[in-house]
Amino acid sequence: MSVEDTVAVRVLLADDHPVVREGLCAILESDPGIAVVGQAGSGEEAVTLATRLLPDVVLLDLRMDGMDGVAATGHIRRQAPRSKVVIVTTYEDDSDILRAVEAGAAGYLLKGSSRAELIEAVHSAAGGETVLTPSLATKLFRARAVEPTPLSARECEILRLVSQGLTNADIGRELFIGEATVKTHLLRAFRKLEVSDRTAAVITALERGLLA
Repeated sequence: MSVEDTVAVRVLLADDHPVVREGLCAILESDPGIAVVGQAGSGEEAVTLATRLLPDVVLLDLRMDGMDGVAATGHIRRQAPRSKVVIVTTYEDDSDILRAVEAGAAGYLLKGSSRAELIEAVHSAAGGETVLTPSLATKLFRARAVEPTPLSARECEILRLVSQGLTNADIGRELFIGEATVKTHLLRAFRKLEVSDRTAAVITALERGLLA
């Protein structure tokens, strides 16, 4: 087994209910490929710990006293940009989902998700994939009505591959182009869609019917 194989995904948990944190911790640490490196009881504490610990993934409650999950997501994405934020909540409100994604969240899960779904979500987010509970997809797509923005055929092709969980390197190999070229196309798509990351680009393109 290589050193790379033994490296666990480092996770920070943030929820204002200790029982919920302990439950999530027990679920995640049942997977040998995940290590919970910290727990926070507020949005402010989550930002502080994320900045200090630089975890791979932050599982963040949406509604907490003081700084909420959306605000905390924005701070974490600015101060620990390599940390992926996944919102884990009981709420399914359209505007909340949209706000979280626009703040830079890599995904949105319900607390009713199964053990397998939570563990898979952590690994997927750490790998740069978009994580979204299937039942929330339709809600998100209808959260705002906008006119389609034209993307080039190549930009659409690359975003379709991103939606399948491929990294820039994977996409480059798939399309026989350089990784830098993939990044250039993505940045152009970001500008056209008025988003700042891969997750938001895929979701916006889907809701505008550009990846059909």
